[in-house]
Amino acid sequence: MRIIRYFFVIAALSVACAWGMFVFLLHSKTVDFSRLTHYDPGRPTILLDDEGNEWARFQYDKREFIGIDKMPEHVIHAFIAAEDHKFFTHSGISYKGIVRSILVNLYHRRYVQGASTITQQLVRHLFFDLKKTFKRKLLEQFYTVLIERQFTKHQILEVYLNHICFGHGIYGVEAACQRFWDKSVTDISIDQAATLAGIIQNPVRRSPINHPLSAQQRRNTVLRSMYRLSLITDIQYAQAIAKSVSARDQDAQTIAPHLKEEIRQFLEERFGRTALYEGGLTVQTTMNKKTQALAQRYFTKQFEELRKKVQKDVDGALVSIDPQSGGVKALVGGVDFGRSKWNRVLQARRQMGSTFKPIVYAAAIEQGKTFADTEMDEAFTREDHNKLWQPKNVTRRFDGQMTLAYALSHSNNIVTIKTLLDVGCERIAELGRKCRLKNVPVYPSIALGCIDATPFENVAVFNIFANHGVYVEPHYISWVKDRWGKKIYRHQPVEERIFSTRVSDQVAKVLSIGMERKRRIYPRSWISCEGIGKTGTTNDCRTSWFVGSTPTLTTALYVGCDDNRSMGDRVYPTATIFPIWLRLNRDIDSSKKTFDFDPSLQELCIHSKTGSTTIDPDNPEAYTILV
Repeated sequence: MRIIRYFFVIAALSVACAWGMFVFLLHSKTVDFSRLTHYDPGRPTILLDDEGNEWARFQYDKREFIGIDKMPEHVIHAFIAAEDHKFFTHSGISYKGIVRSILVNLYHRRYVQGASTITQQLVRHLFFDLKKTFKRKLLEQFYTVLIERQFTKHQILEVYLNHICFGHGIYGVEAACQRFWDKSVTDISIDQAATLAGIIQNPVRRSPINHPLSAQQRRNTVLRSMYRLSLITDIQYAQAIAKSVSARDQDAQTIAPHLKEEIRQFLEERFGRTALYEGGLTVQTTMNKKTQALAQRYFTKQFEELRKKVQKDVDGALVSIDPQSGGVKALVGGVDFGRSKWNRVLQARRQMGSTFKPIVYAAAIEQGKTFADTEMDEAFTREDHNKLWQPKNVTRRFDGQMTLAYALSHSNNIVTIKTLLDVGCERIAELGRKCRLKNVPVYPSIALGCIDATPFENVAVFNIFANHGVYVEPHYISWVKDRWGKKIYRHQPVEERIFSTRVSDQVAKVLSIGMERKRRIYPRSWISCEGIGKTGTTNDCRTSWFVGSTPTLTTALYVGCDDNRSMGDRVYPTATIFPIWLRLNRDIDSSKKTFDFDPSLQELCIHSKTGSTTIDPDNPEAYTILV
C-alpha cells in the first residue's frame, strides 16, 4: 500500500514538472535581475524623544552588494554544504532530493525535510510570498529553470548570498557580518561562515544573538557537512568546532533597548512589518534621553554591585514617568538586554508588598480618620478561610501605641491590617481595581500587598499621591505620523480620580516623613527637591521595591530573582535599589522643587506615638502632618 502511495505521488510530481517544462517551451520568457544589485531599503521609521530629537530608528540593515569573487572560499563552501551540496551539478531542481523529502515526510506523517535548492530558495525569496500552494510550487520550479538557463551558477550564488534573510531585518552576507561581528564578510573565519550558513534554516530559532546555543548546534552540523565533503581539513574542522558562537547585539548597545523593542512590537502589530521598516513613520515617544541615560548608567552600576553582594543572578527593573501625563521618561527592563529581551517593567509580576499600604491609609483618611489618630501595635490573631492568621512586623516586635502617621512612615504591618479592617476589605479591593490592578483578592492580607503587579502598574498606583489623587495610565508613544505627515495614531489618555486632593495630599505629606529618615542615611548625596517614597519587601525577601516621586518624576524599581526565589536574609530596599533612585533624581535638574499641597490643608505638629499636639517641633518624636 505504501509503495502504491509513493508511486502516485512521484507520478503526480513528474506530470507537474513535465507541464512546467511544456509551458517553458511555449514561452521564451526571461527574468531581469538588473534591479537586484541596487536595493532600495525604503524609508526608516524614526523615534523621537520628548524634545523632538531622534534617538532610534527601525530599518532593514543597509544591503551592500558584494561580488562573489571578493568572498572567501570558505563562505561559499559553508552555504553549499548547508543548503545545496550539489548546487554546481544539478539543473536547479534536485529530483532526488524531492523524492527523498517526500519519503521522509510520509514516514514521519508531517513536514520534516524540504528539498529546495539554492536557486529555488532565491526564486521563492524574490518572487513569492510564504503561502504554500500547488500553483506557487509549480511557478517556482518554472522560474528556477528559467534562471538556471539564463544565468551562470556563480551569478545565481552571488545574488543569493546578497539577498538571503538572516533575521533581525538583515539581508545579505555583508550586512549580516557587519551586524553580528562588526566586520566585512571578507574577514570572517570558517566557524563564523558556518554560523551564517546555519541561520538560513530558521533565522528566528538559529539567531546567534537570541539563541546562541541553537545557532552553535546548527553551525556544528554545517561544519560536519563541510568536513564530510572535504571542503575543510581536519585541523580546520577541529579548530572551528571548538569555538563558541558569539555575536554582538547592536540593540543592546543603544539607548533604551527594552523600550525600543516594546515600541517595535507595537508598531509592527498595528501597522505591519513593511510600514515599520520601509514606510517612513515618525513616532513621537515620551522618553527623555538624559533621564534614560542616567537611569541605565546607575541601574547597571548598582546591579553590578548587587550581584557580588546578594546573588549573581538577581535582576530587576526601573520605570520613570511624568506625574501629570503618565509619559514614560525612562525604562530599564533588566540588567542585560543582550542576554534577555524579557521586559521586566511590563512582564514581571511581583507581589507589591508595603508599596500598597498608602492606598489603605488614603481610604481611611477618606472615611474620616486623621494621621493623628492612634492604634495599638500588638499581637494579632484572626481566622481567615478557616485558618488562624498571625501576621508579624518585619522588626519581629510590637511597639504599642502609635499614630497612623508613624505606622505608615515606619511600614508597620499590624496597624495597617487593623486600619484595613476598619475601612473594609471590599472597599480596599475596589480601590485596587480602580487603579487597574488585576486579580485583587478580598482578603485582609491585601493590607500587606499580596497583590501581583508589574513595575508599570505599581508606578501608576504610587503616582496617584504625586498627582493629587488622580490615576493616569503610563504610556510611551504620544503619536505616530505616516511618511506624508498625517497622524495615524494618537494616544488616548486614561485618567480617573481615585481620591480627593485633600486626601491624597495628606498621604503624600506622611510619605515625605519616611524620606526624611533616609536623608539622614545619605546626607551628602541628597536630592535638591522634595521627595515622597515607599519601600516594599515581600515574604522571604523575594522582592524588594522602592517607589518614589519628586514634583517632576515618579519612579518604581525592584530587585529580585527571575524565578522568584528568596534573595537571602535582610535584603532590603534602602540598601539595594534606593541608591539608584537617589542618584537618578540628584542628577536631574528638576524645574520644580516642592509639592503643591491643597491650600485648604493646614500643618499640624503632633507626637508620633501619642498624637498629642503639645510637643516641641524640634523634638525627634515630632511629626508635621496636614489636616
